[in-house]
Amino acid sequence: MRPPSECRNMAELRDQIDRLDRKLVGLFSERAAYIDRAAELKPAEGLPARINSRVTEVRNNVRAEALAQGWDPELADSLWSQLIDWSIAREEKILGQDEQE
Repeated sequence: MRPPSECRNMAELRDQIDRLDRKLVGLFSERAAYIDRAAELKPAEGLPARINSRVTEVRNNVRAEALAQGWDPELADSLWSQLIDWSIAREEKILGQDEQE
């Protein structure tokens, strides 16, 4: 891993971005596996796919972490909003349940 300030040209910079993209895809894939497991566990606990209080909690956590790391919290929130919606839709295919507070 090379810090951005040490990249001498665009080719080196792009290599680092591509490396990070591969890591991000891996992390999102790992997160999806946890979503799949949630869909398996929720019926036994009587939980629906969407739990609004948890959605709010995750979005707040992401915004706070973005701020702590000097990243745009609005962008983070927007990205996670899409990720959360995708995750809930994935669970709903399995659970077929309605919203819960």
